[in-house]
Amino acid sequence: MASKPPAGDPVQDAPQVGAVQHAAAGLPAVAHTLRISQQQMGVRRTARTLLKVNQKDGFDCPGCAWPEGDKRHVAEFCENGAKAVAEEATLRRVTPDFFAAHPVADLDARSGYWLGQQGRITEPMYLPEGADRYEAVSWERAFAIIAEELRALSSPDEALFYTSGRTSNEAAFLLQLFAREFGTNNLPDCSNMCHESSGSALTETIGVGKGSVSLEDLHRADLIIVAGQNPGTNHPRMLSALEQAKSAGAKIISVNPLPEAGLERFRNPQTPRGMLKGTDLTDLFLQIRIGGDQALFRLLNRLILDTPGAVDEEFVRDHTHGYDAFTTAARAADWDETLAATGLERDEIERALGMVLASERTIVCWAMGLTQHKHSVPTIREVVNFLLLRGNIGRPGAGVCPVRGHSNVQGDRTMGIFERPSAAFLDALDKEFGITSPRHHGFDVVRSIQALRDGEAKVFFAMGGNFVGATPDTEVTEAAMRRARLTVHVSTKLNRSHAVTGTRALILPTLGRTDKDLRGGASGGKGVAQFVTVEDSMGLVHASRGNLPPAGPRLLSEPAIVARMARAVLGAGSTTPWEEFERDYATIRDRISRVVPGFEDFNTRIARPGGFALPHAPRDERRFPTATGKANFTAAPVEYPRVPQGRLLLQTLRSHDQYNTTIYGLDDRYRGIKGGRRVVLVHPDDARERGLEDGAYTDLVSEWTDGTERRAAGFRVAHYPTARGCAAAYYPETNVLVPLESTADVSNTPASKSVIVRLEQSPSA
Repeated sequence: MASKPPAGDPVQDAPQVGAVQHAAAGLPAVAHTLRISQQQMGVRRTARTLLKVNQKDGFDCPGCAWPEGDKRHVAEFCENGAKAVAEEATLRRVTPDFFAAHPVADLDARSGYWLGQQGRITEPMYLPEGADRYEAVSWERAFAIIAEELRALSSPDEALFYTSGRTSNEAAFLLQLFAREFGTNNLPDCSNMCHESSGSALTETIGVGKGSVSLEDLHRADLIIVAGQNPGTNHPRMLSALEQAKSAGAKIISVNPLPEAGLERFRNPQTPRGMLKGTDLTDLFLQIRIGGDQALFRLLNRLILDTPGAVDEEFVRDHTHGYDAFTTAARAADWDETLAATGLERDEIERALGMVLASERTIVCWAMGLTQHKHSVPTIREVVNFLLLRGNIGRPGAGVCPVRGHSNVQGDRTMGIFERPSAAFLDALDKEFGITSPRHHGFDVVRSIQALRDGEAKVFFAMGGNFVGATPDTEVTEAAMRRARLTVHVSTKLNRSHAVTGTRALILPTLGRTDKDLRGGASGGKGVAQFVTVEDSMGLVHASRGNLPPAGPRLLSEPAIVARMARAVLGAGSTTPWEEFERDYATIRDRISRVVPGFEDFNTRIARPGGFALPHAPRDERRFPTATGKANFTAAPVEYPRVPQGRLLLQTLRSHDQYNTTIYGLDDRYRGIKGGRRVVLVHPDDARERGLEDGAYTDLVSEWTDGTERRAAGFRVAHYPTARGCAAAYYPETNVLVPLESTADVSNTPASKSVIVRLEQSPSA
């Protein structure tokens, strides 16, 4: 039987820190999965739901974007995927009575964990100007309020339309169409905060801002380098792919400031051998200092150049541009500077070089550990240089593998959720719909917050997500949101953003991935079952069909919400068939097929079990659609964070009991932490130099060029085997430390992985 939500917020004043684990998954993961699922869904609903996760006739996991192979397991999910499903398919409900009992001030005082545990929102809710709590509102009135505020703007660019990665292709396409017909390119999305650096670097260097590998490539690789990524927590199903690669003889190098259990040993719960023994994954662990990755790859490139016969000269000659300038820069790489930047020993780098030279097929995987620094874009360019040198793009078992986070974050960008769209995309959109899209660039996430702060934006609309919890500089962001005239959140569950509102606010409850979507029936009928589509991290597009009754009779799907909003705002002047789109999602896909390259004959191809792969010119043809017509070597100066004496470099990260800003629990099992999230991981020597024993309490204070003190108070110090000079703590609790203007060059992604902090001792809890 499912359990009730917690009545009060758990006390987190004294988190316990025990032994670090050295293996991931196994029986503990199975037990935890079953316990969480039963608490949220009950036994029968758990079986009914989990057996449809990631199946060809089921629904796409609302967690990460890791792909599935053609052959599916009966249980095609991981522990954290099951948690994501359980949170969405929960039997708990947030009704108007809940909002009547909990003023906004009360919600504002609650933790993200408590808010998320309350359950699914069942009715549209409205916070009128001057009111202290939300009240139920009809859908018609909700859309009228949005129309009233949007029509009152001095310019369409005073509106912001944010998209979370969970949004389907169909909903994303409609949202960007509506925004552009309304007159703005203000389409910030969660990519701006994560893999924008990857897209920027890859588009410039290979012509496509996505990864170039498939699951089969991972299985065929000789060498896989996993840099700045913790798949054991963030993408657990990736461990199965690494295990299969190891069984075929691959070597794995992991590059990370912290040791992570999932990259040490994987106990595959799908096999008896995996449960009992497991597989050692990492052959070489390079415990790099935060932000030292560009220096490492630059030196490896110099060493490859220095090795006779190591460069694929035919590939370089026929397929690349900028080689001479690159080699000049690479040959200047200095051992002493690299060792200082990385914290590595010379023999470690030489061992890595030996593994690189022995590999004919190399893949580099990465995530936020590479993308959230000031120099992230040149770092990823250097990774591309590394792969180009030996011809490791455009052949089986080799390539770039940026591992995306949320399950359709890549698909949303493909559908046109981008503040800087290409002229070709806008031309195709305008031709199909007879509209005139704006050509000037819009605001990304950071620029959107600045626009709200400075009074340049007045209406904020979010399709999913937890914008306030995900963004940097918490106090600045919250103050900016409160300056808005209207904030609107399309949501399945409560989160922090619902408590930080504009003058007026709306919560529009929507269907989740697990919910059946019946649309288009005759009046009084049950309607026709609809499905949506998503794109995974490797460019595979497939259908997603929910199998549960919706959480309430008044929920609308995301496409229906956008279509009705568009009709209310644009009125009779719009010739776009919004009613038709709401009634039948196949009509949306027909339009996508004529606007978005690679989606031709969309409805026919998506009907095939497993879907289809989008074209990728570098992978498929060794053709590079860049400005030069070739893959581009680059030659940026080497950068790495310089940390003042007595300070540490902090990275923000997830616990094992969270996904993005959704907090499933208060433990981080693999790191040995229980009962709280305000914990800072510090190397024992660094802690003792500051007079901080394990279990002491400290305030984290970030330092930035604006002189503003940003403080996160009351963190328990945990002596932990991090790289020297580095520290780590969970977000969103530490987002307050990340300055809004501290961003990556080119991509403007918040630099959440390299925050200079000092530790100030605080009283023990």
